[in-house]
Amino acid sequence: MLELSIKFLLSYFAGSVMGALLMGRLRGGVDIRTMGSGNAGGTNALRTQGVFFALGVVLIDVGKGALAAGYIPGLDLPFVGIDPAVSRTWLTLCCAAAAVVGHVWPMWHNFKGGKGAGTFIGTLIIVAPWLIVPILLVWALMLVLFGYVGLATMSASVASVLYVAITRLPEDQPVFIYCVVLAGFIIFCHRSNIQRLRDGTEFKNTKMMIFHRDRAKSD
Repeated sequence: MLELSIKFLLSYFAGSVMGALLMGRLRGGVDIRTMGSGNAGGTNALRTQGVFFALGVVLIDVGKGALAAGYIPGLDLPFVGIDPAVSRTWLTLCCAAAAVVGHVWPMWHNFKGGKGAGTFIGTLIIVAPWLIVPILLVWALMLVLFGYVGLATMSASVASVLYVAITRLPEDQPVFIYCVVLAGFIIFCHRSNIQRLRDGTEFKNTKMMIFHRDRAKSD
């Protein structure tokens, strides 16, 4: 269990490195947690700082998820070694989940981070690359139909569970359990979006909606 514990912590530390705050330092101390929605994720970065800033944020946040799932589980650490009693599959999934948790509650940044979606995608690049296209398609479809990024993100996370259940069970049960847990976690992290949707105050990106009236008029 020592190996699992140490690598879980290392993955959490990696996940705690926030792309938004690294990019902010490169831009002279910008902290997007004080702007827009106050979220340190790619959507708020795009809304408040523009495309190139947001792209850097997304690359870092996705990359640390891939690092935690693809590199940290295989480390042969001094005084820790490789524990034969620990499943390599579950070790990888635990490290992946730790990176997402680190992104949401980063210890390096006062436990105030993003909502986990980008880092979750990064982990899937390693643990379930065949899931990337289906969930991105669901995300894009929900965005162009309704214009809500948060709703699209939650829908895509639920779609990951459904897709694995329909196409991969019972063979990929660990991945299914991982997706169930992470989908629930991501929805929990979007609880403020859910409240704003109920109140009718959630930001709607009408430029992305293919059936919106204003877009139809402009076309």
